[in-house]
Amino acid sequence: MTVLKIEMKTKTGITIANDITKARLWSARAMSGIVILFMLFDGIGKIVKPAPVVESTLALGFAENHLATVGVLGLLCTILYALPRTRFLGAVLLTGYLGGAVAAHLRVDNPLWSHMLFPVYVAILAWGALWLIDRKFRNLLWERK
Repeated sequence: MTVLKIEMKTKTGITIANDITKARLWSARAMSGIVILFMLFDGIGKIVKPAPVVESTLALGFAENHLATVGVLGLLCTILYALPRTRFLGAVLLTGYLGGAVAAHLRVDNPLWSHMLFPVYVAILAWGALWLIDRKFRNLLWERK
């Protein structure tokens, strides 16, 4: 098993070391890549407004004029998640955004496993990637005694 030693220098000159295996690094990259690509597709789709997106948004009870606002908010959360320095904040904001999607699907009584929980699956991928790559985050959740 190959362990990579990733070192990052902060502005104050402190070096932060994060030991991570190649498999863990690539798994985290794949998971966050899926989240980023899906959210980019979602946000751009809401801004461009193709007919299927408009129809599904109207079916969820939103007006067409809300699409651009929701799309921009989703893209901002995604950009924050894509940048390493703001990844944690982006994950928190994406979780809130995706929680709103769950609530919208719940309100119109969409199917549980395919519609209502899909945003939860995306959030699990986003947080899972953070858990795999960031030792501080893992220690925050499961501190070793």
